[in-house]
Amino acid sequence: MNLYEETRFIMNKYGIQAKKSLGQNFLIDEEVVNKIIENSEISKSDLVIEIGPGLGTLTSKLLEKAGKVIAIELDNTVLKILNDRFKLYDNFELINQDILKTDLNNLIRLNLNNKIKYCKVVANLPYYITTPIITKLLEENLNLVSITVMVQKEVAKRLTGIPGKSKDIGAISHYIYYYSDSKIVLNVPRSSFIPSPDVDSSVIVFNLLKQPRVNIEDKDFLFKIIKLSFSQKRKTLLNSLVNNNICSSKEELENILTELDINTKVRAEELSLQDFVNISKKIKP
Repeated sequence: MNLYEETRFIMNKYGIQAKKSLGQNFLIDEEVVNKIIENSEISKSDLVIEIGPGLGTLTSKLLEKAGKVIAIELDNTVLKILNDRFKLYDNFELINQDILKTDLNNLIRLNLNNKIKYCKVVANLPYYITTPIITKLLEENLNLVSITVMVQKEVAKRLTGIPGKSKDIGAISHYIYYYSDSKIVLNVPRSSFIPSPDVDSSVIVFNLLKQPRVNIEDKDFLFKIIKLSFSQKRKTLLNSLVNNNICSSKEELENILTELDINTKVRAEELSLQDFVNISKKIKP
């Protein structure tokens, strides 16, 4: 039985349909599954947190490689499937919870030990909450080594873009670059899922840095500046920040940019992370 047939069998047996409201699309491509496992570099010394395991397609492969797999699933209708499939595995734990409300720091702390030393995240993320999940994983100062996730292909370009060098940049690009090295390792056609989504996907690996990429005392203020700078992408950086009352006057911000040798007509997507660090240090009261 191939993966497509197995998935159909499970769906029919349990009367399951993919839920659009949860962004569910079930992976049916064996080669893609194997590539995700390969690129996540899982070993028996790893704790793996899988977000949204669905029918357990990735889970079954992760359980073979990892010391322990904790699957966090919001959808109540697939809990029985996951429990039935993996009840004989002593390295499997299922948590029925919203990932955005889960205390991951505590979960990781309770599960790392002398044998299981590292934590990695692997997930086929629902497209509609990709950014909140990645932001949570990066900002909560988790004891993570890497994050391997499948996301919408167009979003993947923005998530892996290098600020100041890549064209398709957003605020999230700076968050990711601050915390990690990221790269696209695999492109996945829409035909690899049932039901087929309207877009193609990509698999990204984030390798977490031991120290943030830049040195700054007030990280929160830096990210506030970055977020506000991208809040009005069609406007110049100057207008975006002035409109959001970051400076007391347009002239003050013009002087800061000129002092930093930054064009006063620059847009947010043209600036590097270090540029934003320099700006935030000058602006911060």
